[in-house]
Formats: sequence, C-alpha cells, structure tokens
Amino acid sequence: MDTLDYLQRVESNARTYANTFRKMFVRAQGSRIYDADGKAYLDCLANAGTLGLGHNHPEVKEAVLQYLDSQQLQQALDLATPAKLAFVETLISQLPVGMRESSKIQFCGPSGSDAVEAAIKLARHHTGRSSIMAFHGAYHGMTAGSLAAMGNLNAKRAPGMATSGVHFLPYPYRFRCPFGTDGTSTDTLSINYIDNVLSDPESGIAKPAAIIVEAVQGEGGCIPASVEWLRALRELTIKHDVPLIVDEVQTGLGRTGKMFAIDHAGIIPDAIVLSKMLGGGYPLAVVVYNKALDTWKSGMHAGTFRGNQIGMVAGAAAIRIIERDNIPYRAEKLGARFVEGLRGVAGRHAAIGDVRGRGLMIGVEITRPGSEGRAGAPDGALARAIKLKCFENGLIVETGGRDGSVLRFLPPLVMTEDEIGEALELFERSLASVEHAAR
Repeated sequence: MDTLDYLQRVESNARTYANTFRKMFVRAQGSRIYDADGKAYLDCLANAGTLGLGHNHPEVKEAVLQYLDSQQLQQALDLATPAKLAFVETLISQLPVGMRESSKIQFCGPSGSDAVEAAIKLARHHTGRSSIMAFHGAYHGMTAGSLAAMGNLNAKRAPGMATSGVHFLPYPYRFRCPFGTDGTSTDTLSINYIDNVLSDPESGIAKPAAIIVEAVQGEGGCIPASVEWLRALRELTIKHDVPLIVDEVQTGLGRTGKMFAIDHAGIIPDAIVLSKMLGGGYPLAVVVYNKALDTWKSGMHAGTFRGNQIGMVAGAAAIRIIERDNIPYRAEKLGARFVEGLRGVAGRHAAIGDVRGRGLMIGVEITRPGSEGRAGAPDGALARAIKLKCFENGLIVETGGRDGSVLRFLPPLVMTEDEIGEALELFERSLASVEHAAR
C-alpha cells in the first residue's frame, strides 16, 4: 500500500482536499507548491486563502525562528506577553479608524469557526436574545453554532444537527437573483425584504441577537455584496438595534483590495471576525467588537490555544509587511488584471456564465446553456472536471457555490503579473480540453 492509500485508509471520510489533489506535497515557496516527484503547481488556493503572503515568506519565517530561539512562551492562554502586546498594537493600528478607540479583542480558539462561535455567543449574551440571522449561501465554519448559520444544507443533514435558531435572508446575488429578476434590482429587493422582516409584527420572526454576514461570500461562490447594499444593511441594523457581525475570516488583511472588506463601504459593524491571514500562516482567530457589547464576565469565553504565541508573532510580522508593501493595493490591481483576463476567457467559452470578485477573491461560475437573458443552471460536474484538469496541468483551484459550480481563485497576494498570466493560460487550456472532451 502506498503512502497516499495508507493516509486515505486511516483518515476520516470527511477529508476533502486530499481526495481531489492526490499527491504527496513536500515543498512550497511563494505561489508554488511541489509534489514528491518534483512537479510544480501554481497555487490559487493558498490554503483556502490563508497564505496571503505566499508559502514560507522569508520575513515571517525569520520572525518565527527568532522567537523559537528566544525561549519565550509558545502557548500562554490569555496571559500578558511581549508577543501578545506587539500583535495587539499592530492589529489595532490597522483597524478602521472608527474601531481603533472603541473596540475590544477576544482571542479565541485557533480557527475562524471558533471566533464565529464567540461572536454569536457574545451577541446573545449582550442582547438576551437567542436567534440570529444569516444569509443564503453563507459559510461561517463547521462547528455546531457556526454550521447552523451555513446556507448549504448538505453538512447539516446529520440527525440532531442544529438547524433551528437561525433565520436566513436573501443575499444580493445578482447573477442568480433570489427574487427572480435580472439582477438590476436585487440589492433593493433584498434590503426591503430584511427591513420588512424586522419591522413587521406579523413577520413571525423574532428580533435576532445579531445579523452575521460576509461582505464577499467565499464558499458560497465568491459573491461580493455591493458597497451600497452593505451600507444599507448597516443602516438597517442600527435602525432596528440589532448587532451586525461581519465575518472577515477570508476577506480580512488585504485580500479584497482593502485592509478589510468593510473598508470598501466605509461601515463600522458591531463586531468583525478575523482568522486565516491574521496569523501569518499559523493558527490564530479573534473577534474585534465594540466595547459596548463587552458585558460578559471573566471566564465566560475561553480556549486552551487562544494564546498561540507563534501565531501572534507571525501575524504581527505579516500585518507589518501587508502595510509596508501596500499589499491591499496590489491585490486590487492584480485582481482587476485577473478578472479582465478571466472575462476574456469567458468571451471565448460558453461554459462560463459569470466572472466576479473583489481584489484577489474571484469566482468563475460554470453553467449550462440558458435561455436568452437568463442564467443557465449551475454545472457542478463540469466545474469539477475543469478543476481536476487544472490540477493535472499544474494549477490548483477550488470549487464552491451552488452545486459546486464556481471555480474559486484565492491566490497569494504576492503573486506576480507573470504568474497571473500563467494561471490564465493554464486555466483556459484546461477549460478547452474539458469542453472538447465533452462534445
């Protein structure tokens, strides 16, 4: 039995990426990873968007190595340490101006799911209300509470899995408008619906403890909400006195072309959830929230690994690099170049129904032919075939969205112009090959 078969035999059936990308990966640098045979792959997944500075960034790695040699604490619960102080000061310096003086930070367990759980728990404690509102297509993690706020039902089918206590609202998905329009009025219809649900005493839906939203839906298919919709949503939550939680786990720290996705709209939510890029490639997650919500008592939230000093050291180093090198601006410009190239590919291949994104968080939706003026049905099978062919050709992308029909590009933000051109060439070659085989 070879090593891949052995791992498949002993690991859980729940594993995902290893089933798709069946290679032993042994080395990585920048935007590329290498398998045991020496083959290089251009990585447009970047550990689900975690590695914004690419694999093994030399400055982040050096900061970690120096810290490991210093004999300082590696784990510290919530004790005060120099590493924590440096990280907190660095993070606060990059928050939107309106949050820097009015916020508290809760260190959580090491994943974004843990931080989402903490944010929801905090909102429930502060308001005394129990239900929350989330959105169609949402993804907030795979722990019980965060899973309940997921739009996709497949992961919630196990008996006893929590599905109650969350009311789902229409996200402004213009390409597939939930109200059946051509997309031009999707934002207005969505906001009006939410306002009506919160205002109407006969709506049958109780006032929630919070509304949680992604400014750009990730697993839902890289769907960016417009800045106008985000501003209107914030106005609604203020009007109805409902805390707004923005999940920035995948968008935070520059990926969308701003330091935070909320910066595009200029809104200040009650809480933001951060992880992934926050730890510079190491596990770290926090909730940053308005201090008016800080009504829980000592010990009401904890986690053994909330004091991961390596994550704080790497995270502080990464944030400093992101600011110094103006990485958000780079993501904005490279993202525009990537989207332009992908739309050029779409013009030559009918299987692409939509190309969208913000910064370097980009989705390509694969569809079946549709009637005039209407989007074709999602084609998850074709999207998966394209993903596998991309991998065969040396390009790593992932799928998401309805029926897995959206090819998601989440490359390192340090990817070069030449590498973007290479990714476009590999993608179009793979797409053309799959289309030809399907004829």
